[in-house]
Amino acid sequence: MSNGNGWTGPVLVTGTDTEVGKTVVTAAIAAAAQAAGLRVAVVKPGQTGTATGDPADVDSVTRLAAPLTGRTLASYPDPLAPLAAARVAELEPLELYTAVDAIREETDKHDLVLVEGAGGLLVPMGVRPSGEPWTVADLAVSLGAPAVVVARAGLGTLNHTALTLEALERRAIPAGVVIGAWPAEPELVHWLNLSDLVPNLLGAVPMGAGAMDPGVFRRSAPGWLTPALYGVLDDWRAWAEEIS
Repeated sequence: MSNGNGWTGPVLVTGTDTEVGKTVVTAAIAAAAQAAGLRVAVVKPGQTGTATGDPADVDSVTRLAAPLTGRTLASYPDPLAPLAAARVAELEPLELYTAVDAIREETDKHDLVLVEGAGGLLVPMGVRPSGEPWTVADLAVSLGAPAVVVARAGLGTLNHTALTLEALERRAIPAGVVIGAWPAEPELVHWLNLSDLVPNLLGAVPMGAGAMDPGVFRRSAPGWLTPALYGVLDDWRAWAEEIS
């Protein structure tokens, strides 16, 4: 949904693939929305790879953006898709309507609830009551939530992004794109991709943003995002000229 200025309610943050910058983009949206005065929650339905010792995604978002609420619904030790990770660890998979109810509970208490998926749009996340797998696309349909698609800047991104947007459009899920890691020294392929993505583009986060001091990150985040995501970026041509 939109409050006339930006998206509100539950918003899915998905990606064209794994390791495209979903967590940092989630943090940037959270920081920009909170700077605009919104109460923000971040929900991670399925966190995997906890045995690696890396920070959980919600912990990384909390460090960078300090949302009002950060919540992980299910965690699994192996760095696999959540449903596969649950099976390997012989743990209970996350049930779709358990996730839906938890997110709606946060929606009742916050203006914006960012729901960060795992990997891409159609990764198996858990099971339905019937035992059939569900994906973050199914979650977005159940919630009536729009989606932010986090994409790479480089070669191959146009196909992956188009496929993801097409899958969302088939499900009547409104969507826009954020580049997850814009390089400090972009090459021709990055500029050409940017030009093709602009009609759907809601933002571009600089490479390495996740390593910033949290205070700097929070002050900078609105400049990476368009008003739909509570940023101030409203002219891609001016942005490109400034970056270049």
